[in-house]
Amino acid sequence: MITRNVICLKAVVYNIYLMNSKEKKEYIIRVYGDPVLRKQAEPLTEINDDILSLIGTMSNIMDKYLGIGLAAPQVGRSIQLIVVDLALGNDALKLFPMINPEIIETSGSWTMEEGCLSVPDIREKVIRPQHVHVRYVNTDGNEMEMEADDLLGRVILHEVDHLNGILFVDRISSIKLQLLKKSLRELSKNSSLNVKEQSG
Repeated sequence: MITRNVICLKAVVYNIYLMNSKEKKEYIIRVYGDPVLRKQAEPLTEINDDILSLIGTMSNIMDKYLGIGLAAPQVGRSIQLIVVDLALGNDALKLFPMINPEIIETSGSWTMEEGCLSVPDIREKVIRPQHVHVRYVNTDGNEMEMEADDLLGRVILHEVDHLNGILFVDRISSIKLQLLKKSLRELSKNSSLNVKEQSG
């Protein structure tokens, strides 16, 4: 049975899920031009060892590349799973896995420069809501709700976009996008980054 809780950011601590396994899976960070980044991700119906292991892998990838958010399609899994990590030395903000996240409400507006592991070496200013109310399922199968502002809210919105086949470059002005056309075309030709799953 799914239970529902409303949580505050500072009240929750998540553990990193690292599954011990002799088998190492190889994941590729998918970059601009890969079809999986444009797909609508499928909802998750089961939380099993494979999903928990994937969460650990995504966390390792973020640690390696200094990322603060990652969506499953970015590693080739077209499922509704995102991982957000804004720790920056604060364990209370360490690793938020969100399964089947749904944006309930947004408000406000602010601009900040964004980048993305799937669009390497490109950073542009993006306008997004300043406040976000999100519903999601945690790794225990419980339905949760969270209200987030500023950077945390922005990262959640950025990653949820990935689940809907949207990249941050889709949210910049047509003029700026035109200026980036050559760089984006080159990205789509380049090889992706290979990342091997680490065992805990």
